[in-house]
Amino acid sequence: MSTYESGASGSDDQWKGNLMAEGTTENAGTSATIGIEIADPISAYTVAVDGGSPIGRAEYVDPPGAGDERIFFHTEVDPAFTGRGLAGQLLREALADSIRVGRTVVPVCPLFARHLSKHGDEFVAAGGAFRTPTDADIALVTRLVRERS
Repeated sequence: MSTYESGASGSDDQWKGNLMAEGTTENAGTSATIGIEIADPISAYTVAVDGGSPIGRAEYVDPPGAGDERIFFHTEVDPAFTGRGLAGQLLREALADSIRVGRTVVPVCPLFARHLSKHGDEFVAAGGAFRTPTDADIALVTRLVRERS
């Protein structure tokens, strides 16, 4: 993976992320780039269009002490970019990367939960693993989001 920077949406901060998938084409025919922001404790896979700032993200937590788990809890794409398949691209790359790094996916996010409900067998066949979220998973995410605010 390579590293790139672009201005963050609505901020003077610089966004730094590892490039996951570059040059994929979204439904409107423009180029989409999937990246990753590593932070403590909440990280995110991001999507940018035509080399711009990220316009969507799938947030996750790698719980301390859980070793190989990744809890996906929130996915969003800027409303100006909905209907282009970007959330699906973001989700698929996040799941593929979770397989690559050997993480068990815990889908708290409704988008991830729906996808794995429908395509879980395919995800497992590709080498992935997932489990149903527990109350403890939801409590952890709730606490971390509140602390971030």
